Amino acid sequence: MLHIKNGKIVQVTGVEDAEPNKGRLCVKGRFGYDFIYSEDRLKTPLIKENGRFREASWDEALDLVAQKFTEIIVKHGPDALAGISCARSINEDSYNMQKLFRAVIGTNNIDHCARTCHAPTVAGLAASFGTGAMTNSFAEFAKAKMFMVIGSNMTEAHPVAATFLKNAVMNGAQLILVDPRKHKLADFAHVHAQIKVGSDISFLNSLMHVLIQEDLYDQKFVDSCTIGFKELKEKVLTYPPEEASKICGVSPDMIRDIARRLASVKPCMLCYTLGITEHTCGRNNVVSTANLQMLLGNMGMECGGVNPLRGQNNVQGACDMGALPNVFPGYLKVIDPEARAKFEKAWNVDHLPDKNGLMIPQMMDGLVTGAIKGLYIFGENLANTEPDIRKVEHELASAEFLVCQDIFQTETTRFAHVILPAAAWSENDGTFASSERRISRVRTASPPPGDAKPNWWIFKQIAKRMGQDWPSDSAREIWDNEVSQLAPPLTGIKYSRLEGDGLQFPCTDEAHPGTCFLHKDGKFSCGLGQFIPVDWTPPAEVADKDYPLVLSTGRRLTHYHTRTQTGRCVGLNDLLSEETADISFADAGALGILQGETIRVKSRRGEVSIKANITGEVPQGMVWMSFHFRETCANWLTNPALDPVTMTAEFKACAISIEK
Repeated sequence: MLHIKNGKIVQVTGVEDAEPNKGRLCVKGRFGYDFIYSEDRLKTPLIKENGRFREASWDEALDLVAQKFTEIIVKHGPDALAGISCARSINEDSYNMQKLFRAVIGTNNIDHCARTCHAPTVAGLAASFGTGAMTNSFAEFAKAKMFMVIGSNMTEAHPVAATFLKNAVMNGAQLILVDPRKHKLADFAHVHAQIKVGSDISFLNSLMHVLIQEDLYDQKFVDSCTIGFKELKEKVLTYPPEEASKICGVSPDMIRDIARRLASVKPCMLCYTLGITEHTCGRNNVVSTANLQMLLGNMGMECGGVNPLRGQNNVQGACDMGALPNVFPGYLKVIDPEARAKFEKAWNVDHLPDKNGLMIPQMMDGLVTGAIKGLYIFGENLANTEPDIRKVEHELASAEFLVCQDIFQTETTRFAHVILPAAAWSENDGTFASSERRISRVRTASPPPGDAKPNWWIFKQIAKRMGQDWPSDSAREIWDNEVSQLAPPLTGIKYSRLEGDGLQFPCTDEAHPGTCFLHKDGKFSCGLGQFIPVDWTPPAEVADKDYPLVLSTGRRLTHYHTRTQTGRCVGLNDLLSEETADISFADAGALGILQGETIRVKSRRGEVSIKANITGEVPQGMVWMSFHFRETCANWLTNPALDPVTMTAEFKACAISIEK
């Protein structure tokens, strides 16, 4: 609930009876809103001339963008252009951006930051279940009997969800935590398996080994609802606890204990975040969680399922809207002739591109090789969020023509040739999709500053200058007249139905109440659930004599990603004004490092000077940092090694050294 005075938000409060928060907000939701009134906001289009930006009118800026894009298409073809959409903006914005690239420019080179975080979720769960979304709902947390949380510091990364989990634990639910760090959630855990970074598959395979060997799995569910069990069994039987223990660092007895606990309570909710996905084996990690939950028969029921908690407020929605190189809105495949024919008719175009487009890492490589001549970045700060910042800056500097659309100048906009000023959250009507597939409305609370415009409007104006005059002229028209008619899971959702709590998709017609949990009674979207056996593989870079420690990265409670927003919220900076490197007592003692002392952290790609935070949260041999602060950003150090299926980078593991 936004409280408005004189056209400005002055307070944010939770709505007590609203799903799913029930009145609960995190510190960012409650206090992190004043950035939209910052004097730093972009208020007018900017064009770079002679290395400096000058103000321009919308007509001049849009004409220039359309002209340059057209020139590139004529000279090099449509695939020489690429776009990156925004996971923090409304659904209607991402829909219009992907439509611009497919229907007007003629390429599937459209992606967004799910590539950096949850692309392995989309790919992995779609392969296992037929759909790539969170299977269950937050409302189920409070009444669940058991949780397995793996690779997630939920207390800081998803604090509201964590409160419901903690409530359940205090009411008798069991919590099994699997994480290299002894973070705050460990205080609530009945068992904490402190596995080594990057060893998830060996651990999960070993759990399944025990379940099968001791006949503790759900044979009825496996026989009637899944395929591939024989192949899974062959694979996991090569991971006995004694062998898996050597890889994951958890004792054989603890592996057996956890397997038996999982089998003793039904159902169990499995939750994970980026500790599972941001690895070179991210997609395989995800299918391992799916294998485990199908083996236990915990699918298709309340308080069960596989529940990836999404990182940004609309990363689910940007995926749903087709801001991905391989799917249209609603996950219809771009290589499917029937799907293309459907969208060609709806968008009134003769031909849509028929091959999958480029993913973000391929786009960035293309800037250097010359394969990509023009890049359109909407609301993403790649110069801080991508691994190996020096490499990323070289790629951005290589762009022949770079357009940035944002609400602030960022480390990325420095490389732009044109900057377009956008409306922010609460300055435009629209919809978001949350982790639990809930479509909710957001309404205009205050006007955008200066001449900033809604993002969907900007894409529409570029399309018009490139020869297509789109009919929809508001976010509501875009959703009701296009999105809900084209994306099968969203067919029954209209703005008129989104008062109050919104609706969870799939929602197949206007009488449908929405879907709280997926795959009811073991009826998966793909028919039978698919067991996909996978082997453990080590991280691309492991500790050695030159770089004897492992760096892992993530988020802290108070700040949000690269601080373009929360860095302009005074109270949040008071709570956390600088980054630290979290190191163990043992490593600090061995190196003679004192609490708060400045240390140098080095990898093969760069180094940062940063204050040491000596803590019991991290085990010996591991260092942990975030990417919130520019000078001490972990991404000066991280490794751009990629998952071969999804091209998600290995943010969670690289080799480093530290010194005084």
